[in-house]
Amino acid sequence: MALPFFISHITPLPFFYFLLLYSSASASASPPTAVTDLNLTSILSSFQNLTSFSSLLSSTSVASDLTRRQDPITLLAVPNPYLSLPPSSDLTRRLPPTSLGDVLRYHILLQYFSWTDLLKIPPSGVLVTTLLQTTGRAPANFGAVNITRNPLTNAITIQSPAPYSDSNATVLSLIKTLPYNITILAVNSLLVPYDFNLMASESRPPPGLNITKALIDGHNFNVAAALLSASGVVDEFEADEGGAGITLFVPTDEAFSDLPGNVRLQSLPADKKSVVLKFHVLHSYYPLGSLESIVNPVQPTLATEDNGAGSFTLNISRFNGSVAIDTGIVQASVTQTVFDQNPVSIFGVSKVLLPREIFGKDSPGVIPKPGNSALGTSVQTPELSPSPEKSAWLSSPASSPEGLKSEGPRFRAQCCVVALYCIVLYLVV
Repeated sequence: MALPFFISHITPLPFFYFLLLYSSASASASPPTAVTDLNLTSILSSFQNLTSFSSLLSSTSVASDLTRRQDPITLLAVPNPYLSLPPSSDLTRRLPPTSLGDVLRYHILLQYFSWTDLLKIPPSGVLVTTLLQTTGRAPANFGAVNITRNPLTNAITIQSPAPYSDSNATVLSLIKTLPYNITILAVNSLLVPYDFNLMASESRPPPGLNITKALIDGHNFNVAAALLSASGVVDEFEADEGGAGITLFVPTDEAFSDLPGNVRLQSLPADKKSVVLKFHVLHSYYPLGSLESIVNPVQPTLATEDNGAGSFTLNISRFNGSVAIDTGIVQASVTQTVFDQNPVSIFGVSKVLLPREIFGKDSPGVIPKPGNSALGTSVQTPELSPSPEKSAWLSSPASSPEGLKSEGPRFRAQCCVVALYCIVLYLVV
């Protein structure tokens, strides 16, 4: 005898919620797609009012420079009507292609800004590195721009960080955005870096980089600069600029101030402190785009060369549009480009990179919290993972890779519960 089954009118509803949860999870688990070929002239070609600016990029070496890079950027493009007015028109007519190329590099911000990001900029402003700063041809930090927002009108102004610079531009509109990769903004004038020799040739080879000076010019790396100078390892780093080059990950001043109280970095012996500093350096030149697409995520450091293969390594990967660095006990991210010109690249990072060989559990780099030793409890590894609450406002809305891994099983379990609930309803109703 056949048993009739009746499908309740409420049964499809749980199925609908289940499918909705599954689809939203799949979307959130997929990282943003990276731009593999950054062809700005091709993107700009679809906008008739940016043809002149696109031609300038093509006539200099800037367009080809960008094709080789895969970093998130924000382009400040000047529309045709504004480019034909002084002082922009004067610059485009009288400057040789080499100098004009550096002026255009000053309009490429090495940071992705959505329109929402721009509206969150504090009135005091934010300093942003440009492609010009990475060439080493801009004195001090004059290769960066200061972006400010008027809190009453939300007008966005961009100018040199120099206090008396007369070159500035106002953002007119958002032209195009490819989330986490490219934003193109229209501005009303070409920007000229303060105290910049417009007639200098971009083919001029840069002098040997003074790493300490480059960090001091960055204005947010004073603690790191002092440590490098006092330890003497900076001389070794500069000697390694030849050959394969070097890549430095330099913690910001805030990263040092955020160190837990049980991490005694300053109290380490000189040789251990030197190892920690070398742990922040790769013995190869990597621009940001290469770090994001690195084939082997486990990278040896200069500390590895001194202590043996397999020790003092960094795990480097791309996560949610930025470069993530995992030491085994610390998860940090690259926050800015300080300097990038072959054979040297310097990147600011959000955390001090503590090697587990020195700062892991029961290691000499940490001290017990008050009361722990009296109770005979073991020293726990310091909790140093970045949290969204402590991240800068401009950071991508992302947690650490470990957080992503821990949330996956929990969500799958929830989905299974919902699926079982739907099956039971189908059978008994």
